[in-house]
Amino acid sequence: MSKRILFMVLTMALAIYAGAASAQQLSLGQLSQYLNQLQTAQGGFTQINQDGTISTGQIYIKRPGRIRFEYNAPNDALVMAGGGQLAVFDPRSNIGPDRYPLNQTPLGIILEANVDLNRERMVTNIVSDGTTTTITAQDPDNPQYGNIKLVFTANPVELRQWIITDELGTETTVILNDLETGGAIGDIQFNIVAEMRQRGY
Repeated sequence: MSKRILFMVLTMALAIYAGAASAQQLSLGQLSQYLNQLQTAQGGFTQINQDGTISTGQIYIKRPGRIRFEYNAPNDALVMAGGGQLAVFDPRSNIGPDRYPLNQTPLGIILEANVDLNRERMVTNIVSDGTTTTITAQDPDNPQYGNIKLVFTANPVELRQWIITDELGTETTVILNDLETGGAIGDIQFNIVAEMRQRGY
């Protein structure tokens, strides 16, 4: 094979590879549609904190507006969102959970009733390595609340992990394990007042 023909073959092969890789990048419309169709989901999670500590547990999602993180021992904490609030239950506390408005946290972005990632200034970065598509999203009206970096795979589209950067710049990574979508999850799982009553607050 002559050098000229070899060069042409290699060029074509690289073009085909590059096309296949770029084809894996998901559009913001596709990702918005995936999140909006994600009504319920549950599975395991691994959390990596900024200081390098690792926690594991179970996650429950019921869109819009509801999520629950049950942490395994020795952490034994609980983080849940419902009724427009995000509550952090510390088992060592006897004064009740810390509570924050959900829409002032980056988690509120993916729990909205209608996620529109094409909204102006919502997505600040999108990259693909040919296997995953990663976007960085923020509240376009309140970027000071922090941002959330979402990692998706294609065929089928699946959310695999996220990295939350809060208003102080602290990063928390959550890796989703065996997330199963669909199925019934009771609303009581996301009722902050009922959880407080159950814990005797």
